[in-house]
Amino acid sequence: MAESASAPTATELGELPEWDLRDLYPGPDSPELQRDLERARQQARQLREDYEGRIAELHGDSLAVAVERYEAIEELLGRLMSYAQLYYSGDMTDPETGRFFQGMQEEATTIASDLIFFTLEINALSDAALNARVEESSRLTHYWPWLRDVRALRPHQLSDELERFINDKQVTGRGAWTRLFDETMAALRFPLDGEELTSSEILDKLSSPSEETRRKAGKAFGQKLGENVPTFAHIHNTLIKDKAVEDQWRGFARPISSQNLANHVEDEVVDALVSSVRKSYPRLSHRYYRLKAKWMGKDTLAYWDRNAPLPEDDDRTVPWGEARATVLGAYEAFSPRMAEIGQHFFDKRWIDAPTRAGKAPGAFSHPTVPSAHPYVLLNYQGRTRDVMTLAHELGHGVHQYLAGQHQGALMADTPLTLAETASVFGEMLTFQRMLANEHDPTRRKVMLATKVEDMINTVVRQIAFHTFEARLHEERKHGELLASRIGEIWLETQREALGEVFSFDEEYQHFWAYIPHFIHVPFYVYAYAFGDCLVNSLYAVYEQADSGFAEQYLEMLAAGGTKRHGELLAPFGLDAADPGFWDKGLALIERFIDELEQYE
Repeated sequence: MAESASAPTATELGELPEWDLRDLYPGPDSPELQRDLERARQQARQLREDYEGRIAELHGDSLAVAVERYEAIEELLGRLMSYAQLYYSGDMTDPETGRFFQGMQEEATTIASDLIFFTLEINALSDAALNARVEESSRLTHYWPWLRDVRALRPHQLSDELERFINDKQVTGRGAWTRLFDETMAALRFPLDGEELTSSEILDKLSSPSEETRRKAGKAFGQKLGENVPTFAHIHNTLIKDKAVEDQWRGFARPISSQNLANHVEDEVVDALVSSVRKSYPRLSHRYYRLKAKWMGKDTLAYWDRNAPLPEDDDRTVPWGEARATVLGAYEAFSPRMAEIGQHFFDKRWIDAPTRAGKAPGAFSHPTVPSAHPYVLLNYQGRTRDVMTLAHELGHGVHQYLAGQHQGALMADTPLTLAETASVFGEMLTFQRMLANEHDPTRRKVMLATKVEDMINTVVRQIAFHTFEARLHEERKHGELLASRIGEIWLETQREALGEVFSFDEEYQHFWAYIPHFIHVPFYVYAYAFGDCLVNSLYAVYEQADSGFAEQYLEMLAAGGTKRHGELLAPFGLDAADPGFWDKGLALIERFIDELEQYE
């Protein structure tokens, strides 16, 4: 096995695309952006003048006209803030970029203050009154899914004044702490072999074929996080308390309940998912990592060995052109329409792939608004996992594109649980195509092991994150948590998930600090496990389907946020409320591990 720790060269990777944000605005100082900002201000102010205190007087088509005007403003604000977020993601360490992003957040918050009355007054209508208006107007019937979701918040709605106060304080409250986290992480540099690496670059070293490189990278990463852990602990403590205060005012019984409501999924369904996954740890992650230790000739694995390539892995660099062809080929084999949409992302510069100093770490697909198109951010470094990340984010992108084209600004957004379905399905299509085309037993073993690790990362690791997060919120009720206590909870949940085969050095207690999901969207992480288990069941249906599955699947994506998970899965004969549903999804991972055991 090669012991190279060097990063792939630009020649090896090929030409990596950088996105073109001019489809949104020419620049942060452009007249077009300033014009739309002023339009949003005026339209929001006019909507408030025309309708505040009058929603109850409107009937049928008149209410539909008001909703259409509200949607147009939301579209305009969405375009402005999408541009600001994407521009900021390109370099979070540049002061002028940060200043622009903060200014746009403040402007959007002020404009949104004029809109708060609208949904509050809709929710003040009785069910009978609203239903009568919907029945008499086909234009309003179109918006029923949005009205239904707005109404779901009724039991937790506060007074107009309090809702406006919460909105106005957002930019100096949660928004400010989130920005502090993002900019702190983006500014950190991690020393390794005479270089100063970004978080994305040093985390990539944890997948190096060189054990010494992995060890040094893990220690450098953990130690640098440890130097900054008081700041991260303070951010977490503040945001958890902030959420607890708002949850109490809104009457949410549990910290997770508000996110479950936003995801349109019942607490009991999520509890069943978490319980099923935690019970599966011994037969999934514990069993797999014992296998991996044997393959690596070890009795125990250090934490920096978790994502190490297998000894048989040639660890070759995958050029961008090959990654693109692999993913689009898999999409094409499933659905030419899906590949056609995916092709737009490459041809029209909707993807930003290179690693850069100051760039947001990780990867995401941003939906922007229906009148534009999604954008994908990657930090592509040529590993097989990067190919899977491309397949994952492009799955999001296709989903967002279809939903935006069919549903409009108010109903295109998809709950996190179903959003992760499209991304994980894209990964599964790509993996299965690559596996089918590989006939060398050694390469098949490596591919299968890599896929199992990715599925463990998506299911087991994310539920371990969820358990960690839930425990933080529970213990924070009794007072501020010391950084050392947060580290203890982190190690306990990691040991439970990964098993006794792993050893953890002191610096690993700080690894919780870099994970952005805890900051950006509390209780986001279970959605990955939800999506993976759902896709495993969905893919099993696909394997048995004679025809028509791809068309049904694309219809599901095009539905956006108009249908709940029960309605969307019914055509496929799946029911996430079934207690055995999650075990079926986990069984596919177990089946892959069964196959890997034959390679011992």
